[in-house]
Amino acid sequence: MYDKYESPLSSRYASEEMLSLFSQRTRIKTWRRLWTELARAENQLGLPITGEQVNELEAHIDDIDFEMAARREKEVRHDVMAHVYTFGAAAPSAAGVIHLGATSCYVTDNADIIIYRDALKNVRGKLLGVIANLAQFAEKYKSLPTLGYTHYQPAQPVTVGKRATLWMQDLLSDVDEVDFALSRLRFLGCRGATGTEASLLDLFDGQGEKVDELNRRLASAFGFERCFDVCGQTYPRKLDSRIMNALSSVAQSLCRMAADIRLLQHDRQLEEPFEDTQIGSSAMPYKRNPMRCERICSLGRYLIADAANAPAVASTQWLERTLDDSAGRRISIPEGFLCADAILRIAQNVTAGLRVNEKIVEKTLWEYLPFLATENLMMEAVKRGGNRQALHEVIRRCSMEAAARMKQGEPADLISLLAVSGEFGLTEEEMTALLDPKNYIGRCAVQVDKFLENNREKLASASVGSAELNV
Repeated sequence: MYDKYESPLSSRYASEEMLSLFSQRTRIKTWRRLWTELARAENQLGLPITGEQVNELEAHIDDIDFEMAARREKEVRHDVMAHVYTFGAAAPSAAGVIHLGATSCYVTDNADIIIYRDALKNVRGKLLGVIANLAQFAEKYKSLPTLGYTHYQPAQPVTVGKRATLWMQDLLSDVDEVDFALSRLRFLGCRGATGTEASLLDLFDGQGEKVDELNRRLASAFGFERCFDVCGQTYPRKLDSRIMNALSSVAQSLCRMAADIRLLQHDRQLEEPFEDTQIGSSAMPYKRNPMRCERICSLGRYLIADAANAPAVASTQWLERTLDDSAGRRISIPEGFLCADAILRIAQNVTAGLRVNEKIVEKTLWEYLPFLATENLMMEAVKRGGNRQALHEVIRRCSMEAAARMKQGEPADLISLLAVSGEFGLTEEEMTALLDPKNYIGRCAVQVDKFLENNREKLASASVGSAELNV
C-alpha cells in the first residue's frame, strides 16, 4: 500500500462505512443484485427464465472473482460485460439469461442511485449528530454573555449559546437540502439503449403494460416508489447536480462554523479538543493550533470546488447520452461523499469537545463593555437631569482618550475618565453598577429556547456523540 498513490480521503479522513459504500465490492454486489432482480421480474412476467436460474444468481451475489473480471475486462475493454462473464462463471446455469433486455446503464446508473441514496442517509445522520452536539452546547451557554462582532470588530454583546444557534440554523437548512435530494430520487429502471424500452417491448411481444410492471417491480425491489418518467440512456444528470449541491451546502456551513471557532480560539475564548499527548507544532512545543477546524475548512473548500463538476456535466449532456460524463463522475461523486463524510466526522469530534474558557470570555467582554454601554449610561444621566447633546460630547471625548490608551497597551479606564470629567452626573460606582453584561444581551436566551423548541422534531431523531479521528 505504501508503493502506490492512495487518496487521503481513504487513508486518513473518511469513515469505514462510507468507504465500504463506495467500494468496488459494494458496487459489483449491487450490479449482481440488479441482474438477479431483473431475472426474477422477467421470470414472474412470463419470459423464459426459470426459478432455478434466479435462485442460482441469488446464491452467487457475494462470491465475486475480481481477478477474473479484471482479466476479462482487459480482453474486452468493457467493465459491465466483464462482470456479466464473471457472474455467469459463478452461476453457469443462468449465464445465458444475465442482462437480458438490459443496457450497461441498467446496472451502472441504477447502482449509482442506490449507493447515493444510502450515502445521503449516512450524511444526514452525521449532520444531525453535529446539530445535536451544538444543541446541547447552545442550551448550556445560552445565557453566557460574550462580545459580539460585526466586521470582526467589537460590537454589542451576544451569548455563547446564541452564536451556536447561528451555526445550527445553517446546518438545519442543509438537512432540508439533503432531504430534498432524497425525496427527488427516482429509479432509472430498465429502459433500453435510448430510453424507449424498445428491447423490452420486443421481449414482451408488444405488451407495454408488462414493461411498466417490470420497472415497477424493479424499483420496489430496491426501495424506490417510482422511476423517472422519461430518460435517455442514463438517468438525468441533474440528479447528480442536486446531490452534489446538498453536499456543497454542508461544506459551506461547516467551513463557516470552523472559521468562527478558529477566530475565537485565537483569542482563547473557545478551543477545539486537544489530547494530552497531542503535538501542536514541531518547532514550537507550546502551540495549540486549531488543526481540526483548519482541516474542516481545507476539506470543505475542496468539496465546494468538487461539486462544481456535477452542473458542468449536467449542462453538457448530448441528446440521449454521451460518455464524457463517466470518468469524471466516477471520481468526483464518490470523492464528494467521502469528503462530506470526513468533515462531518471532524465536526462531530469538535462539537462534542468544544471548550469555553469562561474567564477569557468575561475578560474580553469587560474590556469593551464600558464602550458598548455608553448609550445606556447616557440615558441614565439624562434621567438625572443631564443634557443629551452635552453628554454625547463628553462620551465622545472620553472614549477617544480611552481608546488611545488601549492602543498604547494601557488600561482603557473609560468609566474613570467619565467620572472625573465632572460633567457626567454619575459616580464611578453608579456607572459600574449599570455594567452587568446580562443587561446588554437582549433576548439571546429566549431566542435559543425558541429556536430549540421550533426544531425539536428534527432534533428528536439526532443523537449526540463524538467521532474518533484517525489523525
